[in-house]
Amino acid sequence: MKLYYIPAACSLAAHIALRELGLEAALVKVDHRTHLTGDGEDFQQVNALGYVPALALDDGSVLREGPAILQYLGDRKPELGLVPPNGSMARYRLQEWLNFLGSEIHKGFIPLLYARLAGQYVETARPKLEQRFAWVDAQLADRRFLMGDAFTVADAYLYALVGWGQAAWLTSHYKAGIHFDGLQHLQAWYGRVHQRPSVQQALAEEGLQ
Repeated sequence: MKLYYIPAACSLAAHIALRELGLEAALVKVDHRTHLTGDGEDFQQVNALGYVPALALDDGSVLREGPAILQYLGDRKPELGLVPPNGSMARYRLQEWLNFLGSEIHKGFIPLLYARLAGQYVETARPKLEQRFAWVDAQLADRRFLMGDAFTVADAYLYALVGWGQAAWLTSHYKAGIHFDGLQHLQAWYGRVHQRPSVQQALAEEGLQ
């Protein structure tokens, strides 16, 4: 397999999942400005939509969209529990989280990451995103991870997104100026996830620490 990624982008979630699962995959870095890989490959020939992550599979096909990639990876080693079994209510709860993170958090960041283009819409987007994070904080009041006591691919996804707020290692391209000062449960969760060996390895491999 090959994971196409941009450092600190949402593809970090798939990178973390790979390390959690111990799966072998080549890492292919994509330049977000030129859409070229390090060896000059045109990424848009891999994914015509032009964004990461993309996962090239052993049969030559390409899987797109982060939530689909995360579930595919987790299903490669179901015994590790990064995704619940297909057909279970827990799996639907995972999909509920992944859809929420994609539509309410991930997309909520876009006007802030491209504030110059978004203009006055930023002032509408920021409070809504902060409200969503406050809701996530409340969900973490009585659990260690989003799904309960066990780390799942949803935590990997949220970790990448929270990092877009204020993480010191982010470039200006991925820093949105969202503060988490009053969200104690989210802060504690972030600290737990940040210390996981898989996260530390992925950050190091992307040059983020």
